[in-house]
Amino acid sequence: MKISKFYLAPAFLLMTTMSFAQLQPVNYADGAQKLSGFVAKPKTAAKKKAGVLVLPAWMGIDAHAKTSAEDLSAMGYYAFVADIYGVDKRPTDMKGAGELAGYYKKNIAEYQKRIKLALEQLIKAGADPANIAVIGYCFGGTGAVEAARENFPVKGIVSFHGGLSKDSTRAVSAIKPKLLILHGADDNYVPAKEVAAFQNEMRKANADWEMNYYANSVHSFTDPAAGTDNSKGAAYNEKAAKRSWKAMQDFFDEIF
Repeated sequence: MKISKFYLAPAFLLMTTMSFAQLQPVNYADGAQKLSGFVAKPKTAAKKKAGVLVLPAWMGIDAHAKTSAEDLSAMGYYAFVADIYGVDKRPTDMKGAGELAGYYKKNIAEYQKRIKLALEQLIKAGADPANIAVIGYCFGGTGAVEAARENFPVKGIVSFHGGLSKDSTRAVSAIKPKLLILHGADDNYVPAKEVAAFQNEMRKANADWEMNYYANSVHSFTDPAAGTDNSKGAAYNEKAAKRSWKAMQDFFDEIF
């Protein structure tokens, strides 16, 4: 899928208010837990009908994740925004978000299951199951990496300022999906020790991986809602956001 010969700037860099007219809600479930995500179908799909699963940050489905899905559909991809927490478990503040994200990071099998269920919805929407990628932001970036670690049937994953840690008791297995890690050079939420351990894991797993660092960037550098004060640890950086989105486009050109 050769799209990035010209640059497609993500809409979240261009608009501050959005209607998300392209998005359609999709109700599904994990047992008794009701889930509700969003699908964005391309007006003109690429020949391979590639699909991209979008895993939101720790606040759950937000404007940033929705905008990414719409941008992806405008590029010719089927896109689906996953609901990890459930319709009755939407966090209303950072404390609640931290508790929910922490639960799924600790109970990683449950996080993996919610990602698999969302992947099923992406395929039901029309995406070719042989041409799927997963992207994620922050907590969602952690989920994208997990999709690769567990060898989900995807071509590749993209983690935007995501957590990279892994329980040391878990075995390191060969990783088949390709990985693109997009990381703020000054992100203190993901310490150097965690980055080094991740890179060693990738070597042991014989993974096809790439990690890009963005100068003057901290956590959440793609999200305009994060503000612009780096001293807070999470802040938007327009240059890094544009460059990382372009890196994702080039990555998709390779894997699809």
